[in-house]
Amino acid sequence: MKIKKDMIIQKVIDEHPETIEVFMGYGVHCIGCANSLHETVEQGAELHGINLEEFLDDLNDFVY
Repeated sequence: MKIKKDMIIQKVIDEHPETIEVFMGYGVHCIGCANSLHETVEQGAELHGINLEEFLDDLNDFVY
């Protein structure tokens, strides 16, 4: 399953724990915090000033 912008961060991490390295590398340190239970990948990228397409590419490259 491809990681998409509307997926909840915690769901991505639960299904692909190896992506923690990518999240941390981009400065998205909300792993395990309450926000990760409701925040989408897109929202996380926006809040941290990250280019969404590059972020998604890196997440998906890391998994697949």
